Amino acid sequence: GFRKERAALEQLRGHRNIVTLYGVFTNHYSANGPSRCLLLELLDISVSELLLHSSNHGCSMWMIQHCARDVLEALAFLHHKGYVHADLKPRNILWSAEEECFKLIDFGLSFKEGNQDVKYIQTDGYRAPEAELQNCLAQAGLQSETECTSAVDLWSLGIVLLEMFSGMKLKHTVQSQEWKTNSSAIIDRIFASEGVVNSAIPAYHLRDLIKSMLHCDQGKRASAEKALCSPFFSIPFAPHIEDLVMLPTPVLRLLNVLSDASLQCEEEYEDILEDIREECQKYGPVVSLLIPKENPGKGQVFVEYANAGDSKAAQKMLTGKIFDGKFVVATFYPLSAYKRGYLYQNLL
Repeated sequence: GFRKERAALEQLRGHRNIVTLYGVFTNHYSANGPSRCLLLELLDISVSELLLHSSNHGCSMWMIQHCARDVLEALAFLHHKGYVHADLKPRNILWSAEEECFKLIDFGLSFKEGNQDVKYIQTDGYRAPEAELQNCLAQAGLQSETECTSAVDLWSLGIVLLEMFSGMKLKHTVQSQEWKTNSSAIIDRIFASEGVVNSAIPAYHLRDLIKSMLHCDQGKRASAEKALCSPFFSIPFAPHIEDLVMLPTPVLRLLNVLSDASLQCEEEYEDILEDIREECQKYGPVVSLLIPKENPGKGQVFVEYANAGDSKAAQKMLTGKIFDGKFVVATFYPLSAYKRGYLYQNLL
């Protein structure tokens, strides 16, 4: 697996939605003798952990759209290069705080299309029907008629997005007889369920996108490039406050710090600005600081750090601190939106 993964990552280097390989080294101190290791970029929270936090109510549309777009961009690139990832699941999609995007990791089962060298690909619950069939036949010592293609990755992503939307693990659902008979009806049911608050028009675009990835017939499944053209991606969503707590970025946003009165008085405003800058610089160099006096964002404090590591340390330490007699709430904020001067209005 090591040699294969290294070769794949070297071939796929340079795409922002695929983990960066920095190099390889030998660990001489491992229990089983020297072992070869890959040195990869450090990433943050996985979709698997985000699902744990969002269980019962599902992820926000902003987060689902962000993840779907990033992973589809990665798949379009690697499929174009002739590669199949073959193990797409929530644990293998990680957030990059520095680049503010989701990235694909773990290319240990990947193969060049038409040159599949392992029979057992993908993980239970995210395995495409054709890979399932291939497995069963291989266990019985038989050869499968059909090759697994890049379409297996779209199946897995379809399941991941359905789990993000519903907030439920779907392993037992996709292994049920009912799913094999009529998966479309089950998807409709998930989208129509009372527990799901997102049943507006955008949800139907997402539902259709997911259905296009979950055709049992691999020939009918949407390609990554085609899926990126879904109308679901043309809808602008705003992140929820929990998204901004969960997904680190280099920008920190402090709420509940300033009263309207202190915004009015120039002298008091300057003093507070100085105090905040001093407090925030304890965790790393501050690149910029912004406190809008008007809406949107009136009275919120935006602190841009040079890197996400510093803003993560600051978020941990500042949350719950008392400033001017008030409890501070610290969330992250998308750097891209901050740079454009775009302040989301409705975050709660």
